[in-house]
Amino acid sequence: MKQAGIVWDNHACLPLRDIDDWLPSLSRYRDVGVDVVTINIGDSLVPLETLIRTAASIRHFVHANPDKYLMGLTPADLRAAKASGRLAVCLDVEGVQALGEQVSLVEFLYEIGVRWMLMAYNRRNLAASGCHDPLDEGLTALGRRILGEMDRVGMIKCCSHTGYRTAREILDSTDRPVIFSHSNPRRLRDHPRNIPDDLIKACAATGGVIGINGVGLFLGDGPPTAAAIVRNIDYVVQLVGAEHAGLGLDYMFRSSELNEPGRGNQEVWPPEWGYGRGSGFAPPEVIPEVIAGLEGLGYPADSVRLVLGENLVRVAEAVWR
Repeated sequence: MKQAGIVWDNHACLPLRDIDDWLPSLSRYRDVGVDVVTINIGDSLVPLETLIRTAASIRHFVHANPDKYLMGLTPADLRAAKASGRLAVCLDVEGVQALGEQVSLVEFLYEIGVRWMLMAYNRRNLAASGCHDPLDEGLTALGRRILGEMDRVGMIKCCSHTGYRTAREILDSTDRPVIFSHSNPRRLRDHPRNIPDDLIKACAATGGVIGINGVGLFLGDGPPTAAAIVRNIDYVVQLVGAEHAGLGLDYMFRSSELNEPGRGNQEVWPPEWGYGRGSGFAPPEVIPEVIAGLEGLGYPADSVRLVLGENLVRVAEAVWR
């Protein structure tokens, strides 16, 4: 059933190799009623050239199929996508590693469609610490300059994958909504990629959104299910309200990519925390089941609408330029 508000999956991962072969798979989002999807163009192991080439492939595909897709560069684009039955496509970057010390690249990335970026992907870089660092040293001076530039150009700050101290420093230093694009409550699953209640509350206090992911490893034991996703959404809603929950499923269209040369880095994905055991990723087709699960808990239509995407639209309206 078509939803009254915008439905937005705020994080998905197409293969970075052979991406052109996989771009038609974006139709899966349209088929299940999603209006907006944010596509990752690289994490900390991906060089700048790959980020740019991936963005170029996505943009070319979108522009070549204007009857089905459009780039989501403004909140008006998102509304237009829904009204016309198209899928708006946004871009994200997981970690600032590829920037080096060149802060001016933030503006360039924004211009090509990147609408959120996180500071560190699991491990320390020149700007910040990650969630798997034994010592979280927080933001560096470079990290603070990057955050300031993100504010200037209108890019949303994301705290997924960052260390807890780093996340707190970001949340404490902002006057704009911040997101955890794809992070689950640690109270429900004890894993350092998940986040404690104080960070959930601090994110909500900025006006931000916690996007629940569909990664089995971060949801619990066994394959990911709609019921597990709903349980995590409901936890956030009970803690900070329906105004601060969302979706960032983190679906990997080709999960075997993590095992390819250069991608299965055990420092970035420590095996002692369960990486590499094939826990699975919930696909976009799970979203109708998530909607049914929320309705089954008695969520009113307005709350379902907020969680499915309108919360993220509110953040975009507050931050994007």
